[in-house]
Amino acid sequence: MKEVCRSAINWAMHDLQLKQGDKLVLLWLINVTDTGLHGQRYSEPSKQRLDRAILVFFQNFRRSYVGDQAVHSSKHLYDRLTKLLGIPDHRLLLNVIMGKIVTNHKFYTQSEEVIGHTLNLFLELATGYMTGKLLLKLDTMKFVIANHTGEHFPFLEEYRCSRSRTTFYCIIGWLIFMEDSPVKFKSLVEPLLQAFTNLESTPDSLFCTDAVKCALIGLMRDLRGIAMATNSRRMYGLFFDWLSPRHFPLLLRGITHWTDTAEVTTPLLKFMAEFVLNKAQRLAFDLSSPNGILLFREVSKLIVAYGSRILSLPNAADIYSLKYKGIWISLTILARALAGGYVNFGVFELYGDRALSDALDIALKMALSIPLADILAYRKLTRAFFAFLEVLFSSHINFILNLDKQTFVHIISSLEAGLKGLDSSVSSQWTTWLPFISTTSRWGTAASNLVRHIAECPNLLLEILKTLSELLLFEDCGHQWSLSRPILSLILINEQTFPDLKAQILASQPADQHQWLSLCFDKLMKNVNRSLDSRNRDKFTQNLVVFRNEFRAK
Repeated sequence: MKEVCRSAINWAMHDLQLKQGDKLVLLWLINVTDTGLHGQRYSEPSKQRLDRAILVFFQNFRRSYVGDQAVHSSKHLYDRLTKLLGIPDHRLLLNVIMGKIVTNHKFYTQSEEVIGHTLNLFLELATGYMTGKLLLKLDTMKFVIANHTGEHFPFLEEYRCSRSRTTFYCIIGWLIFMEDSPVKFKSLVEPLLQAFTNLESTPDSLFCTDAVKCALIGLMRDLRGIAMATNSRRMYGLFFDWLSPRHFPLLLRGITHWTDTAEVTTPLLKFMAEFVLNKAQRLAFDLSSPNGILLFREVSKLIVAYGSRILSLPNAADIYSLKYKGIWISLTILARALAGGYVNFGVFELYGDRALSDALDIALKMALSIPLADILAYRKLTRAFFAFLEVLFSSHINFILNLDKQTFVHIISSLEAGLKGLDSSVSSQWTTWLPFISTTSRWGTAASNLVRHIAECPNLLLEILKTLSELLLFEDCGHQWSLSRPILSLILINEQTFPDLKAQILASQPADQHQWLSLCFDKLMKNVNRSLDSRNRDKFTQNLVVFRNEFRAK
């Protein structure tokens, strides 16, 4: 037995090849490790290492021997499994694997590593189309779907494993949604409904207790898992109708009472960030439905409640955990809601509803409360900050142009700083806003604000043009096209000062190359007129690519 265990661990950790006979022994070993005295050793590290080795074995074994093609290519193996273990096909083998998954979930409550590893295997099985369909036919899986509570899976009640609840409910939700069954959806959310009822009936005097804290964290993680699994319009509609409007007040209550506790606010905000994400066009409400507007109003309430309170809290040593993390999640929520395409934002201004303006105001205050150096230092914060600005510039440009001079200059300066030293997936996000700057005629009265800002800070956009030009000419950037698109807009805005930029670039090069480089600059605008139509921009981009190649080849 010791030799078999050692062989299993070595294979799992070092990816060694097991002979077919060893594979059969390992399948037999599973029956031994969870019975008798071995079944009482779940808290021991040696038992945990062995079970993780078995999980890795299952992950690799499944890829080769479970599925339509695998069955045809492994007939000899299943003949041996039938004779030795009574496993004639991959369906019964899958039942053995599920049995091990359920056993781990039942008895491991102190090991985050084993629970996490088990859930990874479970997720691989559930998200595979063939294996997912097979799982739904197994009695073991039917038991899990009918009994997904802490009573049967104690790790759900263990605080240290609370992060795993999201993955667990995502898997259960994914499998249930495969069948598109409202009845099974109702059984899925039944335990969550009881949790909502208990929390909603808790008086304010008891709402800040540890028991409520743990229950609220667990509920938010469960809800996020289900939201992650909801990939169709029909199933999202069921989830939305179940949650809204009855249960949204609990989210607002939770964010209000627990603002200074990131352990609570983070899972709550992350759930909302997932809930408003319009992936696979799942948030496609009927034309006569007010649900999109109602959802955004709830988003606005949540962000305003959180932002107004988090900004008033004093800074702490771990400022990222206390403030920055919640802020970047809040910015993500609003950016996703603004870009989701399921809200007619003109309704808010038409009817004097401040949901949009209040959300934008508090979100911008949160974003500007963070020093730019800190924004650029934390990758997730960086992405959320510039994704939020991208949405503002592309869909709510009037809001930006109506800002005071100081705020406007700060935002533009932030964009310039963000262009330097960041990867293409980030920097290309905010180069899309610059073409909008040149089409001022479509903004009405806000256009005069832009003219005033540029007049008061004439070098502001010129500095961005200089930065973009230097990136294209002197750096080995892999996103030339996305950077080249806004340059024409900036040249048109800075026509009078563009010669100064040309002179600065020429001055930085050897004197014997000035004449040749000057000719390159002249060809840059060849056959390019003063417009931003797609044909003219494409011509400018072609000229710019030729200019860059000639400049770097000299």
